[in-house]
Amino acid sequence: MFNITFIFENGEPVTISAIAGEKLLDVAKKANVAIDAPCSGNGVCGKCRVRLVSGYLDAPINRHITTEEYNAGWRLACVAQVCGDAEIEVPDIANAYRSRMKIANLDSPEEVAIFENLYSQLMGAGLAMESDLSFLPLELAEPSLEDTMPDNERVLRAVEEATGVAVQNIMMPYTVLKHLSWVLRESGFQVKCVISRDQGRILIRDILPASNTDPIVGFALDLGTTSLAGVLVDLQTGKILAKASCGNGQIRYGADVINRIIESDKLGGRKRLQDAVVKESIVPMLAQMYRTSGVNPRRIYRMVLAGNTTMNHLALGLYANPVRMEPFVPSFFSTDYLYVRDINLKMNPLAELIVAPNIGSYVGGDITAGALVSMIWNRPEMSLFIDLGTNGELVFGNEEFLMSCACSAGPAFEGGDISCGMRATDGAVEACTIDKETMEPTMTVVGGGAPAGICGSGIIDIIAELFRCGIINGKGKFVREGERILHDEHGMGSYVLAWKKDAGGVKDVTINEVDIDNFIRAKGAIFSATQTMLQSLGFDASVIERVYVAGGIGSGINMKNAVTIGMFPDIPLENFHYIGNSSLTGAYAMLLSSQAREKVFELARSMTYLELSNEPGYMDEFVAASFLPHTDASLFPSVKVD
Repeated sequence: MFNITFIFENGEPVTISAIAGEKLLDVAKKANVAIDAPCSGNGVCGKCRVRLVSGYLDAPINRHITTEEYNAGWRLACVAQVCGDAEIEVPDIANAYRSRMKIANLDSPEEVAIFENLYSQLMGAGLAMESDLSFLPLELAEPSLEDTMPDNERVLRAVEEATGVAVQNIMMPYTVLKHLSWVLRESGFQVKCVISRDQGRILIRDILPASNTDPIVGFALDLGTTSLAGVLVDLQTGKILAKASCGNGQIRYGADVINRIIESDKLGGRKRLQDAVVKESIVPMLAQMYRTSGVNPRRIYRMVLAGNTTMNHLALGLYANPVRMEPFVPSFFSTDYLYVRDINLKMNPLAELIVAPNIGSYVGGDITAGALVSMIWNRPEMSLFIDLGTNGELVFGNEEFLMSCACSAGPAFEGGDISCGMRATDGAVEACTIDKETMEPTMTVVGGGAPAGICGSGIIDIIAELFRCGIINGKGKFVREGERILHDEHGMGSYVLAWKKDAGGVKDVTINEVDIDNFIRAKGAIFSATQTMLQSLGFDASVIERVYVAGGIGSGINMKNAVTIGMFPDIPLENFHYIGNSSLTGAYAMLLSSQAREKVFELARSMTYLELSNEPGYMDEFVAASFLPHTDASLFPSVKVD
């Protein structure tokens, strides 16, 4: 047995025993040391870089580690094997998904506009944006020798008088009863109840002194495969009290849902996967929002979770293996009677957990919630809704019908499988142009500082510009030479966006041929899914009148560039609309409005699910789309390369 010690830039060291030949990444998992491993330890992505400070590791040089870096101690945790005592530095770059938590500026016009626009659209569609949770103020007579009515009956009768609902239809759970007497006497019997109404019944969810100024709060969460985003909302006004995003702690078990399901099926795997997303991601994100907003967790009475089918299962700690195995039957599509306490989150004891409904093994609540926001269900024209994430999901149709499908795009849209990829947080290159003659880049960086990596929207721009300028060919291979074009010892080409001295990191910010190939396959999955779904209905891209693009891959997508690389169909650019994180926006609507919630469940029931793996032409379409822009140039007549 050997002692392996993990040290961090910020944090206490962790020491664990390991046996000879054990992979360092597996040792880190056992020690609960977070190391980003999007490829699930297959040596492909190069994200699990750590530095050997002292001791011994059996680790070969590979294409992700240069000779210079190897001599400086850099290793990939997934290929390094234990062969002695060792001290390992885990830099920020290896656990970046856990860091760089972002608290949004809620005063920005963009933030306000998204939710104000949602309000008006849903109201215009006849859905009332009103919460069923409200305060009910009560002024109670104090007990006396002449009036010895029990405290609970005193409150129930007062609620009956105030609302007209009979006492037998008013419920007071134990969690309210146990502090009822104290609250009544501390407040001089001047109180307010937090109540919800449902089919003529009232549930008393809390009782507070009348002087208490805490709002009734809800928590909406977009549970993505790669990243999470959440908002705390005042349920009476709709005001966003805090917004935050972070990486999904499950990433170290693989970037895709299949690897995570496999991991969850191992001994103790379900708890590991649930803890990774709940304890390591949601809990710290909530703590940040509590600090910035001053919200008391006990005043959160409802949570809405919108995620894909696998993420829903893993967050709930459910057996997920049937999701990936034929005939692909999940534990649930929709479910009731869940509480936040079921997943060990500390909020109000009666806080309910509403999971946006799934409609297939690979089309989940993030899409049903997003479909609500896209409004395609309320329009006569043919529309396409695309959610760009680790799983690319699409909905096509109009007010008469909706069809959905999902494709495995991989994590490239959110920076995974890209050597310098990152989420759309501070330091991410989110837009780029390249001068054809000098090959010099002009970049827009999230936060305005030095570039640290590239997010999804930036990758689209960079590949489109490299292709437009003739720097790469249709296969994504470099065909021009210049100061910013580098080749490693294996002959692989790369383009330098920012040199190490300018980026302030441990290496240059680059995009290489492997990155480009990964992204070409990701965009090919999206386009081939679009083609296959349209063809299954006897249509082609000419029938699409609107395209709504969602996903938290940057502040926006250059639609022209997305068409240039063959990700979206070549239709007029004015038909495209970027609607941001529709999963989160849809969860927000479900949080506020019972009618919006009912509409999402209705959409889930009425949507037809197309299983692409059963479509005989899908793989041929995918292969044809794995080129810039496509092997059939006639599909992209507007794409011109300088």
